Amino acid sequence: MGDPAEQRPAPATYADLEAVPAHLVAEILAGVLHTFPRPGPRHASVASRLGIDLGGPFDRGRGGPGGWWILFEPELHLGGDVLVPDLAGWRVERMPDLPDAAFFVLPPDWICEVLSPSTAAHDRYGKLPVYAREGVTWVWLVDPVERALEVHHLGSRGRWEVEMVVRGDVSVRAAPFDAIELDLAALWPRSRG
Repeated sequence: MGDPAEQRPAPATYADLEAVPAHLVAEILAGVLHTFPRPGPRHASVASRLGIDLGGPFDRGRGGPGGWWILFEPELHLGGDVLVPDLAGWRVERMPDLPDAAFFVLPPDWICEVLSPSTAAHDRYGKLPVYAREGVTWVWLVDPVERALEVHHLGSRGRWEVEMVVRGDVSVRAAPFDAIELDLAALWPRSRG
C-alpha cells in the first residue's frame, strides 16, 4: 500500500502556475493549482463597469474622495496562496506607491469577486477564508446572474459579517465606497440592439 505521504501530490509551485496557458486564469490555493477559463463577456462587463464606476471617484479622485488604488485582476501572493480577484483596492495611506514586482504581497483593503457558475464555490469557500486570514477588511461578491451585491466586512473576531445584500436594479451606498451612490442597474449587461 505504501506510505500515505508518498501518495500525496507535491504542493503546486509558482513554476506550475507560470506553465498554465495564457487563456486560463491560474491560482494556487492551499498548495493546489486551480485553473479557470478567462471570464466570459457578461462577467468581464460587470467587472469593467464596476472598476470604471469606482475608479473615477476613488482611484482618480474625480467626483469622489480619491485615496485608493483600484486594480483589475491583480496577482496577490498571500502566504503560500496566489490568488487573482476580479478587482482589488488598496488605500493609498497603506500603499503609497505601486510595487515594482508583477504581484502584490500587501493584502488589499477591499476585494471584489464577480461570481460565475464555474467560480462561485471557489470564490466563496476557497478564497474568502484566505482573505479573512490575511486581514482584507471588505469583500464584495457580485452575481451577474442573480443581479446581486453582497458586502462583507471582516469583524473583530476575524470572521466575515454580512453588511448588505441587495438584488436588482437599485442604487446603493456600499462600504467602503459609500461616499458615492452606485447604480447597480448600470452594472448588469443589457442588449443594446
